[in-house]
Amino acid sequence: MKRSSLVVLVLVPVVLAVAGCQLSRAGYASAPYTVLRADSPYQIREYPALQIVETRTGGDDFMRLFRYISKNNSDEAKIAMTTPVFMEGPGTTNGNRMAFVLPQSLAVPPQPKDSAVSVRIQAAGTFAVLRFRGSRQDSGGTAARELKGWMAEKGFSPQDEPVFGYFDPPWTPGFLRRNEVMIRTSVVAIPSPTGP
Repeated sequence: MKRSSLVVLVLVPVVLAVAGCQLSRAGYASAPYTVLRADSPYQIREYPALQIVETRTGGDDFMRLFRYISKNNSDEAKIAMTTPVFMEGPGTTNGNRMAFVLPQSLAVPPQPKDSAVSVRIQAAGTFAVLRFRGSRQDSGGTAARELKGWMAEKGFSPQDEPVFGYFDPPWTPGFLRRNEVMIRTSVVAIPSPTGP
């Protein structure tokens, strides 16, 4: 009896946490993409051009972007949150940046009132992607190294620095988080999973 009660006490919070994360993640639209190749746990994806709002990381970065979508913009319009939150880490060409993807339904995004925030279009392209769990990483972390190794093995040439996508709120336990590392690649033909 004691053992079954202990199992229930342990399992119930875990099940509730998993369900809560899934519901939270399902409540947001995500950046659209098409999977060109799936070679678990790696993928090659085609992304369309995305409208993003971005700021340099450090201090108040998330809140600067959150205020923009919460009416701190030229239209004083509330804009829906989407996933993932994109981050470029230390040592990248563009410097440390955080970006929110703007909803596809937003034809012309309003201008930010905060001069530290800017709106731009991220060019369409093909990306190699690896999904991972746990905490945030930078471009020298395990996930980026693993993705670069797979790309080299399969013949995909990196065209830019790694970009990280984070899908869950910071209070989500690491083992439940959906994180991704993406590297732009130039692909003319997609080798088959059994290829080089």
